[in-house]
Formats: sequence, structure tokens, C-alpha cells
Amino acid sequence: QVQLVESGGGLVQPGGSLRLSCAASGVFLDDYAIAWFRQAPGKEREGVACISIRVSDTHYVDSVKGRFTISRDNAKNTAYLQMNSLKLEDTAIYYCAADIRDYICASSWAAEYDYWGQGTQVTVSS
Repeated sequence: QVQLVESGGGLVQPGGSLRLSCAASGVFLDDYAIAWFRQAPGKEREGVACISIRVSDTHYVDSVKGRFTISRDNAKNTAYLQMNSLKLEDTAIYYCAADIRDYICASSWAAEYDYWGQGTQVTVSS
């Protein structure tokens, strides 16, 4: 059974940092492209960052470029999202997702992913 488990969310002040983790079981993440999505209350789900199987290929939504960094550690079967300079509007539930198609990062954020985690809450508040 494939599971993706996010962790690392919490409450942080504006300008602060958090690192989210996405730990996989039942699947080897080095065979999958990994993405982070978020959903704020009353808003649609939004793609945030994606990293292909080839780690040199990363994609970010414009609103997080220069602040967020997606990475993966295949030896630990874990992906990460480092979030710096957090803003109030970054408040959301963050989800990781995995897909066997390496090209999915270059496609639409609306593409369907094979596997999803249960989400972790990130709250940015003063």
C-alpha cells in the first residue's frame, strides 16, 4: 500500500520559515515526480512546486519563486519543501503528490497525480 505522509507544518510569523517533509512508503520516490500543492479555506487547490525524477528540473508557481525550494532525498525516500519569507497568504493545507510520469512537472498543475498525502496545516500569522 502506497502512503505519502506530510509533516512539518505549524504556526509561524510572517517572514519566518518552515520545512515540510513528505515521507513515502510502499513506493520508491526516485521513480516518481513529486509535487506540492496547497489549498486555502474557500479557495481552489493550487500547485506550488514540482520536481522531476531528474532533480535539475523544478517548477514553481510565480507567487513562491525565490522563497520556496523543493528537493528530494531518494536515500530517505522523502521529499521536502523549504519555505522561507512566509507571508500571510501562504496559509493553507499543504499536500504532497507523486506521479510516475516524469513530464508531469512541465504540464498543467491541473494534471492528476497517482498518489496524494493527507496534508499538513501551515498557518502564517502575527
